[in-house]
Amino acid sequence: MSQVLRLRPLLTAIHRYDKSLSTRNRGHGKMIQAPILAYLIETRNGRILFDVGCDYAKIADPYLRAEYYDEETFAFGAPEMQEAQRLPHHLAKLGLTPADIDVVFLSHLHFDHAGGLCDVCGTEVHVQKDEFASARADFDPAYFTDELSDRFPWQIKQGEYDLVPGVRAISTPGHTAGHMSMWIELPKGLPVILCGDAADLTENLEKEIAPGLCWNGQEALALKSIRKLKRLGQEAQAELWPNHDIDFFYSLRQFPDFHE
Repeated sequence: MSQVLRLRPLLTAIHRYDKSLSTRNRGHGKMIQAPILAYLIETRNGRILFDVGCDYAKIADPYLRAEYYDEETFAFGAPEMQEAQRLPHHLAKLGLTPADIDVVFLSHLHFDHAGGLCDVCGTEVHVQKDEFASARADFDPAYFTDELSDRFPWQIKQGEYDLVPGVRAISTPGHTAGHMSMWIELPKGLPVILCGDAADLTENLEKEIAPGLCWNGQEALALKSIRKLKRLGQEAQAELWPNHDIDFFYSLRQFPDFHE
């Protein structure tokens, strides 16, 4: 029986970039606005954060911004992030602190999914073995090496597993080596699958288009993961939630409201 009580999407930043970063070999020259999200999953067994957004200091501090988001070397550009969008501020509105988070689950280790670890430091962090190894090899500019620090209490996992009854880690590699999505069985509504960057946009799912960035160029692996998500959704009548689709995000219940 599912232990999930409620699910809240948290908007942590907005990123403006070329659409081809989300839809492989399509959308060149079209700029889109993409939400950078975290999700708070409250269960009877504790609270789980799915992803943690960016490191605010690297965006707000001019010197750090120049170092990490140098336009000549970093094609993605810096997201737009406000102090009020940091995770501790979201949590404070619910009467919580980072100490009230029991598990951080990272879909992958790109800067816009793992950077906010500095704001929840001390909570155990789940990440896949293949993802951790790939990130530390530093083949991908979207990994910021200081965000892989040993100061974080890493819990290195391998394969699919249940975090608590009703919350399951789903293997969806392709965008990165160890990318993971998450199955959430809500108490009242349909199950939800958080796709992570296996599917940035609704278009990735509907038209079966791989993400713009694929690990080692493995487009076929990314497409296999998209089809797996669609199959799981069809079999269980689950909703598939793309991760960087601004229109889809605004169709969801907005913080501090929640899904249950």
